[in-house]
Amino acid sequence: MSVETSAAGRGYLDLAPCKANSDPSRVNPLPGVPWQITGNHWIALPCVHPVDGSIHALGVLHRGARAAIEFAGGPDFIHGSAAPLARPTLVIDGVKHELSSAPMAWERALQWLPTFTSTVGPVVLRGTVFAPFGRDTDSAGVVYALSLETRGDRALHVQVGLEGTLGHRQLRVRTPRAFEDPHRASVTNDVVVLEGTALPGLVSLAVGADGPATLEVTEGEAPRYAVTREVVIEPNQRVQVAFYLAAGPERDGADAAVAVLRRRGWRELLAGTRDALQSLEQVTGNEQMDRLINRNLLFAYFFAVGRALDDAHYYLVRTRVPWHARGVTVRDWEALAWVVPAVQLADAPLARELILRACELHGYAPGRGVHYMDGTLFEPGFSLEGAASFALAADRYIRETGDDQIVEEPALADTLYLSHEDLVERRDRQVPLYAAEVNAAGEPLPQPYPLHGNAVVALALDVFRRTLDEETAAGVEDPAAVRAALRRHFAAERGGRSAFNATVDLAGASSGPDDPHASALWLPLYDAVDRQDSLYRRTVKGLGAEPRELVLQCARLVGPEAQDVLQWLRRAPLDGGFAAEVVDAEGKGIANGGDASLSALLAWSAWYAVHALGERP
Repeated sequence: MSVETSAAGRGYLDLAPCKANSDPSRVNPLPGVPWQITGNHWIALPCVHPVDGSIHALGVLHRGARAAIEFAGGPDFIHGSAAPLARPTLVIDGVKHELSSAPMAWERALQWLPTFTSTVGPVVLRGTVFAPFGRDTDSAGVVYALSLETRGDRALHVQVGLEGTLGHRQLRVRTPRAFEDPHRASVTNDVVVLEGTALPGLVSLAVGADGPATLEVTEGEAPRYAVTREVVIEPNQRVQVAFYLAAGPERDGADAAVAVLRRRGWRELLAGTRDALQSLEQVTGNEQMDRLINRNLLFAYFFAVGRALDDAHYYLVRTRVPWHARGVTVRDWEALAWVVPAVQLADAPLARELILRACELHGYAPGRGVHYMDGTLFEPGFSLEGAASFALAADRYIRETGDDQIVEEPALADTLYLSHEDLVERRDRQVPLYAAEVNAAGEPLPQPYPLHGNAVVALALDVFRRTLDEETAAGVEDPAAVRAALRRHFAAERGGRSAFNATVDLAGASSGPDDPHASALWLPLYDAVDRQDSLYRRTVKGLGAEPRELVLQCARLVGPEAQDVLQWLRRAPLDGGFAAEVVDAEGKGIANGGDASLSALLAWSAWYAVHALGERP
C-alpha cells in the first residue's frame, strides 16, 4: 500500500487570459476548495470536503440523457458554499460535536481511497470514503466507513450518523441545467430515498446503514434527512459502522443496490476494492514518479471512463468532474490516443473493450468532431488525428498484447475501412499530404495541411496496409511517401536555421509556431523522424520553456528534454495532483482542472519516458 498525506489547503490563481483555447467558454477556473476525489465507473464523487469529510456532490452517467446527472446539496456545490449532500455526524453522551471543529489529516490509500483521522472530543475518528470496485464488488454505490475509538476509562454512548440535504439535481453535458421538478426525500423500508417528483425519473439515490438505524426526513423545498446509529464504545475499544449510498434508475433499483451493499458487507467490499486497485498499479522505481503516474492513471481510469446507470455499458468522456468546461463530451483523438493507452497499461481487457466501444459509437464518422457520450455528433470539425486514431489504437493494442484477433471484430473492421476512405478523400491531388479542418484539439487550422496530423496519418497508413484486405491494402498510400513529403513541404528556414512548420497550404503559405495541442515534439512517436534527427531537434529546441498547456509538457516527455520535464512533474502541484489543462510555470493548475483524459496522457507519457526511452526522473 502506498499513501500520501495531502496538504491542508491550497490557493488558486485567478483565471487569466491564456492560449489554451481561443473560446473562453471552454475554459473554467478551478474551484476554491481542494476537494478529495474518488469514485468507480458507476459513480463519481468529485467533491468530498477536506474540512469535515462531507460529500457535496455525487454524479452518474446516463445514456438516455446523453449526460452526467448530479445530485448535490445546493447549486453552488462546486465552491463548497452549499449544504452538503451527506456528512458524518457525531453525538457523544448527548453532546453534538462538529467534525469541522477538529483538524482532519487526510491520506489517499493506493492513490485513490480518501481516508482521514481526527480526534473529536474523547473519540479518535477514522473514516474512509470509497466506491466499490473489482470482481464481485463493483456496484453503483458508495461506502462511508467510520471507526470510533476511545482511550478513556469509561464507556461512551455515541450516536453516529450520516445526514444531508437534497437541494439540487442537474443534468450536465458541458454546462449544468437544473431539473425543474421538486426534490423529494422519503423513507422506504430501511433506507432514505432521494429523488425528483416527476415520473419517470432518471436517477434515484438511496441512503442506508449497515445495521439498525433511525431514519428521519424533513420535508421542504430542499428536503433533509438523517440516518443515525447508536453504539456504545467500551474503554480502549473500537467500534466500526458504515453507511451506504447507492444509485438506481428509479427508487426500487436504488433500494435494491443498498441491499446488495449490505449483503456483501463493507469490509469485504473494501478488501476487494483494495485488491483490484493494487492490480492496476504501475512501478517505475521512483516513489514520487509512481505516485504521479498511479494517481493520474486511476483518475483517468474512473473519470474518463464510466458506465451509464441506465444501460451498464462503458463510455469514454473527457472528464466527469463538474468544473471542467468540456464536460462529458468526447473527441476520438483524446479517447483513443490519450485514454486508451493509459487504461491499457493497467487493464488490457478493458482497453480492448473501449476500442471496440469507440468503434461502435463513433466509427460511423471517424474524426468528424466532438461527440456526445452516446456517439451523437456534438460539434462537427474533421481532424486527421481523429480519423487515424482508431488504427493507431488497434495497432498499439495488438503490439502490446499479441491479440491480433481484435481486427476480426466487425465494429473495428468497418471503422478501419471508413477511416481509410475518409483519409483518401482528403489527400491532395498531386502531393501525398492530407488536409484537415481542425487540429487535434478541435481548433481551426491556419493552413489546411498540418504537420502533426500528416505524421499520424503516415502511421495509420502502415496499419491499414497490414489490416485491410489484400486488394484494398495494395491501394493504400505508401507511408514513406508521406514522411518524405513532410520534409519537403514542412521544412523551412526560420531565423537562419531549418525547422518544421506547423501547417502549410502547399502554395507557399505556412504557420511557423508549434501547435501545443499537436506539437512537433510527438513526431518520433509516429515514426515520422528519429529522436536524434537534426531537423527535429532544431524544431523542438526550446519549445514550451514555460508552457501554459499541460499537454505540451506531456509532448516534451517524448523529446530531448524528457528528463527535465520528469523533474518538473515531480514538483508540479497540478490540480491536487491531477491534470489541469492550463497550468502556470511551476505546474500549478489554473483552469480546466480535473481533466481526466489529460491525466491519462500524463500518466502514459511519463511511463513511456521512463520505460521506453530509459529516462530517469
